[in-house]
Amino acid sequence: MSAAPAEQPCGDRPLIAEAHHIIDRLPGRRVEIIDGQILVTPSPDVAHARALKKVTRPFEAAGLDEDETEVHQAIGVWLPDGLEDYAIPDLCIVESDIEEHLVENNSYDPVVFRLVLEVTSSNWKADLRTKVTAYAQAKIPVYVIVDRKHQRLHVLTDPTGDEYETHRIHAPGELVTLPDSIGAKITLDVAEILKAGQPKGD
Repeated sequence: MSAAPAEQPCGDRPLIAEAHHIIDRLPGRRVEIIDGQILVTPSPDVAHARALKKVTRPFEAAGLDEDETEVHQAIGVWLPDGLEDYAIPDLCIVESDIEEHLVENNSYDPVVFRLVLEVTSSNWKADLRTKVTAYAQAKIPVYVIVDRKHQRLHVLTDPTGDEYETHRIHAPGELVTLPDSIGAKITLDVAEILKAGQPKGD
């Protein structure tokens, strides 16, 4: 279960056409184009799903899935740095008029994204490196990473150029309050989320 760049497109076939071809051949995989590379990630395991469910609940409880904003999983964000680039974060908070901002390939203008969140799997290097640059370039205000590999929670804010000016790393035992810019006061229990992301018995 490792994420890896896929084979390069055949001939002059656009990257998006090649991505669709991979999706047809490998159902259940997440296929993204970041920095001109196709990234294919296997389906997440159950522990990943548990962590995602656990981290979603505070956003919904705070009312962020009503009125002005919505909480979604696996919604494509169009990345401005490449002609065909897009990413599919595990979780996002978006403006409620998101459907008016469709770009293409079921991906939406990053201007409507208040927060994106990734729960790491075998693709943890992409979440901690490649996607940091991609989301910063897209000017997404808040990027949260549930880092199951290193048992940390990262909160990145203040995108500038191809990086975030503020990158705070939190360990189990900490309570993390996210920026008010997402639309509500949200506090995450790092230990609780990371525990949910561990396979039972570990």
